[in-house]
Order: sequence, then C-alpha cells, then structure tokens
Amino acid sequence: MAIVRWSPARDLVALQNQVDRMWEDAFGSAWGRRTVSWDGAAAEFPLDVYQTDNEYVAKASLPGVKPEDVDISIVGETLTIKAEARDEKEVKDESWLLKERRYSSFARTITLPTEVQSDKVEATMENGILTLKLPKAEALVPKTIKVKSA
Repeated sequence: MAIVRWSPARDLVALQNQVDRMWEDAFGSAWGRRTVSWDGAAAEFPLDVYQTDNEYVAKASLPGVKPEDVDISIVGETLTIKAEARDEKEVKDESWLLKERRYSSFARTITLPTEVQSDKVEATMENGILTLKLPKAEALVPKTIKVKSA
C-alpha cells in the first residue's frame, strides 16, 4: 500500500466538482463540464472565449505543451481541445528529491452558441498560449445591405 500525502486542497477540489455536477444536472451548462484533478488524471486548463461579428476566438493556456501534442476537434457547435504535457527525460525514481510537477493529459470541451466553418479554423501557439480563430458559419455572419435611391 502506498503512502499518500494528505492534501486539504484535494478534498476541496473534490467537493467543488460534486457541487458543479449537481448544479449542471439541475440547470445544465452552456460551456461544458469542468473537471479539476490533483491525482494525475485528466485535468483541464484555463480557457477564454470571445466573439466578434465574424468569428469566435478561443485562447487556452497550455504551458509546457508542444504544438504537436495538441489535438483540436470541432463537431457541429462542440469544440474539444486535448493536450498532453510530457516529461522531458526519464530519471530513475530513487534519484528524485522532490517531484511536484505533473505530466498528464488535459482536455476541455465547450459548446459554442452557433456552428463554425471548421475547414477555415486557424490555430497558432506562442509562448504556451493556444489561439483559435473560429469563423462563424456564413448564414450567421451579419451582412450590411445598402439601399440605393431610384
């Protein structure tokens, strides 16, 4: 049996997840379920999403993640971002004096208010920040019509 260090933060995170699940089950969630983990399982990352007239822009903080370790998928109005932070090199377990950094997978799924043109999505990554530009579907982009005098 392994000895696990007690962490009051882990208990608070578990309580927060339970309250979030109860709230979402009762009222639903437009932005998807949030999951926080302190035990090395899949966790989530901070995500900002805003919209302009023509597109949605999503920015995710993925420090320590390489662009090739990011997977983005869009199905209808659902955007899913998955990433994996990997350990740089292997060191024997008995050599560690302290190891607190986690190397695991991260995932986040949100539902956008409307569909996007998935074939025109642009993704860039700079300094650990993933930026997605998601053009709105053509039918949803506001069009200005000028009236001509006769």
